Parts: sequence; C-alpha cells; structure tokens
Amino acid sequence: MPIRFNNFEEKKLAFAQSTQSGTPEEQSAALNEMIEALGQDVQADILNQVNENMVDRSIMQSRGANVLTSEEMKFFNAVVEDGGFKSVDTLPKTTQERVFEDLVDAHPLLSHLGIQNLGAVTEFIYSDPEGAAVWGDLFGDIQGQLNATFRKESITQLKLTAFIPIHNDMLKLGPVWIERYVRTMIVEAMTVGLERGYVAGNGQSQPIGLLYEKLANGAVEGKTSAGTLTFKPGRTTINELKQVVEKLSIRPVGKDNVEKVRNVSGKVVMVTNPFDTFGIRANATVQNDSGVYVTNLPFNPIQTESVFVPKGKVLFFVKGEYLAAIGGAMQVNKFDQTLAMQDAQLYIAKQHATGKPKDNYAAQVYDLNLDLGVVEPEGPEGA
Repeated sequence: MPIRFNNFEEKKLAFAQSTQSGTPEEQSAALNEMIEALGQDVQADILNQVNENMVDRSIMQSRGANVLTSEEMKFFNAVVEDGGFKSVDTLPKTTQERVFEDLVDAHPLLSHLGIQNLGAVTEFIYSDPEGAAVWGDLFGDIQGQLNATFRKESITQLKLTAFIPIHNDMLKLGPVWIERYVRTMIVEAMTVGLERGYVAGNGQSQPIGLLYEKLANGAVEGKTSAGTLTFKPGRTTINELKQVVEKLSIRPVGKDNVEKVRNVSGKVVMVTNPFDTFGIRANATVQNDSGVYVTNLPFNPIQTESVFVPKGKVLFFVKGEYLAAIGGAMQVNKFDQTLAMQDAQLYIAKQHATGKPKDNYAAQVYDLNLDLGVVEPEGPEGA
C-alpha cells in the first residue's frame, strides 16, 4: 500500500534546493526538517492503518498487509523488547531484499537507471560489448584481448546513510508495524540519497552523477550543456530531439575513444525538474482536427522527474549505460551525535553503493527555453 505523504515531498524539494545553492548550515537544517517530516508522515500513515486493520493475520495478508517471516518476527520482536535497535544491528536478509524491491517498484528513476542489488557481493565485473568476443587463429593468443574488455568495479568505496527516527510510541505497536515503519523510512530516505547521488553526485565521496562526467585526467566536473531545447511543436522539436538521440548514440571505444554507434531505440530517458515538466508538455501540445489536445514527443523518450535536475535544464540518458549498484549487508546503528529529536531515538542505516556513467556520451544535459510567447504550430514540413 503506497504511503500517503503530507509534508515530506515539500521538505524533500526544499532539501534539494538547499543542496544546489544553500550553505552547509542551511543544508543541515533542511535535511533535519526533511527527516522529521518523513518520520511524522510515515508514523501517521501507519497509525491510521493500525486503526483500520484490527483483523486477524490471514485476512490482513489477503488484503496485502505486511506479514513477516519467522526470522523477521524474531528480529523485530527483539527490537520492541529492547526498546530499539542495538548499537549495531544487521537487518534480516529478507527485509533488505524488500527494501530494494520497494526502491525499484515505487521510484521510476531508479528503475530506469537499472540499479542492481548485489547482496553480500561488494564487487562486480562488467564488459564493453566491443571485443567481448573476438576472432583469431586457432592457436593464437586472444586472452589479452578479452581481458581488456572486462572491468571490475568496487561498491565498498561509497557509503549511503539513511536516518531513521523511531518515536517511542511506535514500539508499542509491535514487530509487524515496526518492520513496516523502519522499511518505509529506509526506502524513502535512501531514495533521496540515491537519486541525489545518481543525478547530481560530484564524485567526491559520492557517485558520479548523470549531470557530471569524468575527464581523461581523472577529474570530475559538471557536464557542459549540449545545446538549447524549446520543444516548439512541429519540425523544430523533431530536429531538436533528433540531435539529442544522435549524440546519445555515440559510444567511445578503447583507449583512443574511437567513436562508434550504440542502439538507443526505446532506451532514451528524459529527466526534468517537476517545475519544468508542464512547460515542456505545454510547448509540445497541439490541438488536432477533432479539437482534442494531444501531447507527443518524437522518438518516444521515457519521461520521468527529479528534483535534483536544476530548473531550466533537461537531462537525457541511455538505459543500461549507467552503473548503479548497492551491495553488502545493511546495518542499523544507534545515532546519538546530532539531529537529536524529542521523544524519539535516532538510528542510521548504512548501505554500500556506487554509480557512474559508462562513458561521457551516455548522458547529456541541455538548457531549456520554454518561453516562446504565442506561436502558431508549424506545418508538417516546418513551413
């Protein structure tokens, strides 16, 4: 059952804005407010469900309510009896798997990025299609050529931390609801962290986001705008998005970055700031002969949103061309340093994660110019 948020989305947007232009103090304050709003919304939603679901276990399960495995029941019973988590606790494997499923199912951007859950694995190997299989003489040496196409990536280098405030009253509800509360808090908090890292991470103790690129000297910098898009109906938008698709189709190969072509059909994802979404749709909307307003974009990009894409920008990337992974055991630790909250104990859930584009062409950033005034749609041929 989806969570009903009242204040969290507003505080999430405020936090995203603070990360783009706020001081460290403002970012810390915005983070604190976002965590508190999330905790209050999740607690209120769960309390409402408790009141609505005073029925037996089998009926709750048939209605899609939360049912725990024996391991989960034992673990969260101990949390209730101990009055909270221990100094260090590792969540049951099944809970960790449900966290990942919720991350992907409820958040389209992470799904489009193809985030992988590697469990206890902390390294993975990926290959470049160019040279993954090679021809050669029957007794020739091809091993060196094959090794050159495979690369190893570690996911222990980066750590994602999610804050979980557990109000004392929540412990009275029992293990089923504590598990749901903790899992929901982890999912929503980690979604913010993963989205921020995978979109706007600058590569400094965080992923290399889609808005950034790694240079030949190893430095990471923000991507330069590849152009300006107006989404003006007619031939203009066709030509604009044709240039986008063509640029995304370039795939550098080898040490010399020889430009080759990749198939991007059906794989282009367009990410907009929610503020700009309706401006783009407005410019791309026309009225047909039946008087019906129709919004279509050429080449059918997959459209989604992120508050971490700056206003006035639009981000494109190719599905399958960004390395996004989480791995290692998810631990919950008691946190007693800052962000103290009244009538609640604060915990942190730690998860190893990493992310970066496979190459600098796999994602492109464009400026938006949506203020076109009153214009007549162009004809079929742009006349």
